[in-house]
Order: sequence, then structure tokens, then C-alpha cells
Amino acid sequence: EELFQTSLDNSTKLIFPVSRILVDPERFIDDSEEPMSEKGMGCIYEKTHNGDPLKNCKDDKQTLIDQYYIPHHHKLNLLVNESIEKGNQSLIIDCHSFPKFPLPYEIDQTKDRPEICIGTDDFHTPSELSRKIITEFSKEDFIVDTNRPFSGSIVPSEHYQNSKNVYSVMIEVRRDLYMDENTGLKNDDFDELKNKIKNILNDL
Repeated sequence: EELFQTSLDNSTKLIFPVSRILVDPERFIDDSEEPMSEKGMGCIYEKTHNGDPLKNCKDDKQTLIDQYYIPHHHKLNLLVNESIEKGNQSLIIDCHSFPKFPLPYEIDQTKDRPEICIGTDDFHTPSELSRKIITEFSKEDFIVDTNRPFSGSIVPSEHYQNSKNVYSVMIEVRRDLYMDENTGLKNDDFDELKNKIKNILNDL
């Protein structure tokens, strides 16, 4: 939440309040629709990144969903609807980070990873939007790829695959660009990277 900033009055930041280890708002709530549930990593993780048991969630799964997942998606939907009411469109920028090297659970095990991953959705990410964001990061000399190692971008279920005026794009930043992955501490490049991202987000 510190890395991704804008200085525009017409943007609103929605921050998920807890770690995805507890609740993952980016997964489908229905395990039958969520491919990662087969790895024990649906919206409520039952396993860690290396497949070890994390928690027995049978008793508290619905409690966690009610407390975190549903309110988050409700807020996201409200923000999108407010944006549509004001300007007849909404742009969601779905912000994440990812490790330099793939974790055991990840589908893409390619070790040579881009510095910036842009996730797109065929319905909600216009080609001009993805081209624009790739160009802006490339201008800053970042190694950029699309939908690798992760793909897609979040959209409220009310608008998913039916609202052409709801745009969404995901930005994933490789963690070694701004932190020591062993300690979790920011490195000396954090502020410079934050400012570069801020300028790109403002431009988008």
C-alpha cells in the first residue's frame, strides 16, 4: 500500500486489510470456479506456498469470508458504481507484488521472470490500455511482460464480462526491485520506484 500511490483527486485506493494468507480476495469465492483451490489455495488458504498444511478452515471459512472477503468486494463494487455514475466509466488498477523466483505452488515455474507483470482480461482490458502501460514501464527501462508469471485482473462480479465501461488491468512488481526478500526490509531503491509508479499511475 506504500508502493502504489497517486496524487489525483479522481482516484480512490482500496486496500485489503489482511494478508492473503488469511483471506485471498483475488480468488473466486466458489472453490468449484477457482483453479487454485485444487492446491489448497482458494479464497481461504488451507496450505502454504510449499504445500504444507496451513489451517483447518472447515469451521471458520464462512466466518472469514463474511468478515473480510464479502465486505471488500462490496466496497469495490460501490467504488466502481460511483465512478460510473460520475463519468460513465471506471478503471481498476489491481496492484500486487511477486517474488523474484517462483514458489512451489505457482503454475509458471519459469525462473527468468520479468520485473513488471501486466495482467489483462480479454473483456475488461482494452488493447490500447495494455499497450499504454507496457510502454510507460518500458520507458523507465523495466523488463515488462504480459500475463506472465500471473494473468488476469480483478473485476466486481456485478460487472464481470458484461460491463464494457469497466476497465481493469493488473500491475505486479517483482519484489527484489524494492525490498530484501529475505528480511522484508525496503531497499535503497524503494522511494525512486514508488515515484516512477506514481507518475505512471497518474498518467493512466
